[in-house]
Amino acid sequence: MTTRLLVSVVDDDESVREALPDLVRELGFDSRAFASAEAFLDSDSLVQTDCLILDLMMPGMGGHGLAIKLKEQGFQIPIIFITANRTEAARAQIAGSGGIARLYKPFSDAELSDALVLAAKGCRKV
Repeated sequence: MTTRLLVSVVDDDESVREALPDLVRELGFDSRAFASAEAFLDSDSLVQTDCLILDLMMPGMGGHGLAIKLKEQGFQIPIIFITANRTEAARAQIAGSGGIARLYKPFSDAELSDALVLAAKGCRKV
């Protein structure tokens, strides 16, 4: 029996939290959404998450901070960073956080699908 991978979406933008999990499910994954890094860290989903779609810029702890905290706690969750910020500083933050992909808002379904397939390669559940 194969279990679908859980993709957690962390984004402070309500419209992203409503639309993106639906798209993730259409692409064949389970999905949960969180309004902040802190909400994700406090959830039961933390230990169940196989891939994280993470907004780089959020109030409170941003995506970069969450990625570092997860690494410090020993979690090795593949992270797909999403951002509208195309600056060199944002690129450097993402590169330094160990993300497997960077998608600029707005991104296409195909770009998201490619990134999720990349993340899933190392996260097979049987």
